[in-house]
Amino acid sequence: MAYETLLIERDGPVAIITINRPKVLNALNASVLDELSNAFDELEADRSVLAVVITGAGDRAFVAGADIGELAALADGKAGEEKARAGHHVTHKMEHSRLPVIMAINGYALGGGLELAMAGDIRLASANAKLGQPEVNLGIVAGFGGSQRLPRLVGQGMASYLLLSGEQIGADEAKQCNLVEKVLPPDQLLSEAKRLAKVIAAKGPLAIAATKRLIHKGLQTDLHSGLELEAAEFGKISQTADAKEGTKAFLEKRPAQFEGR
Repeated sequence: MAYETLLIERDGPVAIITINRPKVLNALNASVLDELSNAFDELEADRSVLAVVITGAGDRAFVAGADIGELAALADGKAGEEKARAGHHVTHKMEHSRLPVIMAINGYALGGGLELAMAGDIRLASANAKLGQPEVNLGIVAGFGGSQRLPRLVGQGMASYLLLSGEQIGADEAKQCNLVEKVLPPDQLLSEAKRLAKVIAAKGPLAIAATKRLIHKGLQTDLHSGLELEAAEFGKISQTADAKEGTKAFLEKRPAQFEGR
């Protein structure tokens, strides 16, 4: 499928998606959201793809936010709600994909850009990244999940600071509050994201998908219920061909050859 706002390339089992609107700092408009949704459908169906990296074109921004022109043109409250749900649809699809998603945050990740990044499994940031939820500066609220994912990642206090002040923080502060997992020099960001994606892609794909499910489902429930979910998943995974191969390879001191079955 041809894309107008995305560049998609392959590096072995890793797909790299680049949001490609550098003249507007890769702002999220309706076309980007639609194409991201379609791209995930396509990659999900391709069993040779085992991990995804998402980044932004250029060296200034990952995604500097939603397209303000589109927001200003919303006709009524229903149109605004539909806009928010379009963002939710894409971020939900990423979270619930079998594919681990690594966000390579190369510059500004503001508003919708930070909301997109928070839907990834792992966030790596360049040292010059700036992150924030500045919606209140425009008289609006976060609409693509920021009010819900941010408190879950950084806690209520830090989330309130970012969401209520509209201020930005740098990459180091973002790491300190667990908003990103690692900070890298700008020229090393994408290579590290690809390296990590390949490390994950070498693991058992059924186990990776199950682990994603457990993390996301577990965050929505109490510890006892989460442990029950874990036991059920462990039971199912332990009987797969991949589990048999992985344990046998360990005992035989050789690399495992996983087939996703």
